[in-house]
Amino acid sequence: MLLRDMIKGLDVVSVVGDLDVEIEDFQYDSRKVSEGTLFVCVKGFVSDGHKYINSAIEKGAKAFLVEDDVFVEGCTFVRVDNSRRDMAKVADNFYSHPSTKFDVLGVTGTNGKTSITTFLNEILSRAQKRVGLIGTIKIFDGIHEVTSSSTTPESVDLQHIFDSMLNNKCDYCAMEVSSHSLALNRVDETKFKLGIFTNLTPDHLDFHKDLEDYRQAKEKLFYMTTGANIINIDDEGGQKIYENIKDLDTPCYTYGIENQADFMAKDIKSDSDGVSYRLITPTYEEVIFVPVPGMFTVYNTLAVIAACYNLDIEKSVYKEGLRVTKGVSGRFETVPNDRGMSVIVDYAHTPDALENVLKTSEEFAKGKVISVFGCGGDRDSEKRPLMGKIGQKYSDVCFITSDNPRTEDPNAILEDIVKGIDKNVDNYNVVVDRKDAIEKAIAMAKEGDVVIITGKGHEDYQIIGTTKHHFDDKEVARDFLDSLDR
Repeated sequence: MLLRDMIKGLDVVSVVGDLDVEIEDFQYDSRKVSEGTLFVCVKGFVSDGHKYINSAIEKGAKAFLVEDDVFVEGCTFVRVDNSRRDMAKVADNFYSHPSTKFDVLGVTGTNGKTSITTFLNEILSRAQKRVGLIGTIKIFDGIHEVTSSSTTPESVDLQHIFDSMLNNKCDYCAMEVSSHSLALNRVDETKFKLGIFTNLTPDHLDFHKDLEDYRQAKEKLFYMTTGANIINIDDEGGQKIYENIKDLDTPCYTYGIENQADFMAKDIKSDSDGVSYRLITPTYEEVIFVPVPGMFTVYNTLAVIAACYNLDIEKSVYKEGLRVTKGVSGRFETVPNDRGMSVIVDYAHTPDALENVLKTSEEFAKGKVISVFGCGGDRDSEKRPLMGKIGQKYSDVCFITSDNPRTEDPNAILEDIVKGIDKNVDNYNVVVDRKDAIEKAIAMAKEGDVVIITGKGHEDYQIIGTTKHHFDDKEVARDFLDSLDR
């Protein structure tokens, strides 16, 4: 594609060089540059892409999207005010606007994104549709599957993934849309068929200046949709978003349990086998069963059903799809054992998510609820004492331990968590080593008890310093349970 065609729609400050140069590839990472590449120089939080211009030229880059005045003989430089923002438009042009050619279903919110996109993938596949998936756990383009490095990829990678999904005949893409991706323009130019909002609780406040800034970032999604918006009306953040978008041309549907909504759940029953409820839609009622317990499952599946309703998926298809789902890896996932106890691994890493999984555990625990949790390093520290308070309140016994400490001192993180603990209640233990904490919690458990291990879920690593070490909560729990039977 000619460079002049790639930059259509950009507010160009200046051009130095030839716009009729043929571009073969498009990158923002200098390590991936090859012959004929357009290299986008992004001023990031850690490094500045302008520093790698000479390296990119050596690898064959012909043209550059820049924010600074740059000149190198034989190369073309297109200067703009914001290369990160404009990178999305260039990517959309380069891949010929792929999101306009199939249906992209975007899900945003603090918790529930992975479960909702997974359920949608299962149900739409059951309806004989080919579905791509982009999210926290994996990226699936209809044929190939890779492990995700972030919830939502950068715009160049995202548009390339969309293009691959089209080439692989995908009808839909079920996509988690993070607040970072909305704030940093990664999803600009993406045309969403549906937008779904799950909930808003304190998270990522190391990046967003406050909870309102976080909410406003999420809200951006609902101005980018063409089919329908679907909002959790029981959530305070959802209520604010609904008030702001309800009069847009895009129809807006609500779901909830407590407040009047377009999609509601009544007569809810939950136990260790799952959850059932009476579904109320704008045109019919139905009984739903999902083999994943908890109120969070009710909310997640209401969002899924509202999406299916708007996509004209038969109720028999989504009802059966939910009935037979195997759930999501690391989301309230049971570690089997024959000792009469429940050992469960969950990704809950926010105060609200931790409270939800502990309350769900209480619903079916015949004995004690024993929890294992921590908080990640180099991340929002304000939630740490909240996690401590919630963990202690909803557990008979809790073990406070390391999550991914990253470059922080693990002991300092635990001290922050313990600030939320009532020292007069002797039901908490501080164990820095995560493996040791998991084993101590399981060793304490008796028949009828629930051990709930939270924070990492599907992750099979622990980041200590800047190094990833293999660590899988499920694997640690299984190995220890096996050792007890020897």
